[in-house]
Amino acid sequence: MPGDFPFTVLGVDTAIRKTGYAVLQVTAPGRYNVLDCGLINNGKDLLHSECLRRISGGIREIVRMFQPDSASIEVAFVYKNIRTAMILSLARGAVIASLAEQSVPVFEYSPKSAKRAAVGRGDASKEQVAAMMAAICGIDISGVPDDATDALALALCHANVSTRKELLFLTGVRV
Repeated sequence: MPGDFPFTVLGVDTAIRKTGYAVLQVTAPGRYNVLDCGLINNGKDLLHSECLRRISGGIREIVRMFQPDSASIEVAFVYKNIRTAMILSLARGAVIASLAEQSVPVFEYSPKSAKRAAVGRGDASKEQVAAMMAAICGIDISGVPDDATDALALALCHANVSTRKELLFLTGVRV
């Protein structure tokens, strides 16, 4: 359970073609080990049904390997293009269902909350988020895709809220 150390948080930045993930172990307040981060890639020619199967299977495998205590994802938000929003919702549903099947509680945070947790500003660029994740976690992030660093920021956001109650203003909605 978050708050008891160590604990592990899975951050997931959902998308149909490139779902970013990061597994963050929290050893003490403000002390982190990145266990894994990367992408679940789906080719542009794959049917959405195949993409969803691969996303769900990838999340199941990550959970089997690292047994996270909780997961953190971005809240759903409305795009200008309703089709894009619907496709993103499909990917989110695949992730949430896969985590629920394995009894991993899921918490949602806005992109601004994740950026604020990582950089201190909700309007930070992807490059700033990546640079700060490298500094906070002590890793070389130069070869890590943006979607994976976004997932790392989501994991960090939930880790901080779980260990520092003064950050409850960032609290996400549990799904």
